[in-house]
Amino acid sequence: MAFILSIESSTKVCSVAIHENGALLGLLELHQDNVHAKKLMLLVEDLMGRVGLKPAELQAIAVSSGPGSYTGLRIGVSIAKGLAFAHEIPLIGVDTLEAMARQVIPFAEEGDLIIPMMDARRMEVYMAVFDNLLRKLEPVEPRVIESNPFFGYLNERRVFFLGDGVKKLREILTHPNSVFLDKFNSAASVGEVASKKFEERIFEDIAYFEPNYLKEFRVVASKKNPFLV
Repeated sequence: MAFILSIESSTKVCSVAIHENGALLGLLELHQDNVHAKKLMLLVEDLMGRVGLKPAELQAIAVSSGPGSYTGLRIGVSIAKGLAFAHEIPLIGVDTLEAMARQVIPFAEEGDLIIPMMDARRMEVYMAVFDNLLRKLEPVEPRVIESNPFFGYLNERRVFFLGDGVKKLREILTHPNSVFLDKFNSAASVGEVASKKFEERIFEDIAYFEPNYLKEFRVVASKKNPFLV
């Protein structure tokens, strides 16, 4: 038996899951801003207790590797690396958008496209394009959606859009071939991808593994005068 603990922290979703040989055993999620630092490890401990497992019984730790929130990814990856190192078990990195796209597989048919997208502020999203077999047709990249760059896909086939970036797209895109799904990041689908990677023995180097932030983290100085009330 292979038990895998999965962590998803790339957005405001704080999610942990445990899979046994690819089957979901348990899932705990919080959909709240800025709770990862306080709640993520507590969710891990709670879920382990609920399914009756000890960390030593895990065969791998999986983590959503980005793109996404700098702070969220940093916290999730740090916890995953710490657990993997402490218990001497493999670390599995999972592309965040691939894990999201996997949720659409039960609905997608041959010829359909899957475009998971994450809010990247203003009218920009992080996105990638997958076919119905989860083959990546276009790489992960930031894309400005104001110009509606999706008509080239939609004129010939059905396209599934999902993720927290979809809210922006719904306001400007109307097409009979567009399908908007209310599905978001989840450790459940991270674990499904991780289970396949575990079978193929695709592991990360714990010492050197870093999340894919996609964009450099920038601190913007406040324009307010700190001496004025």
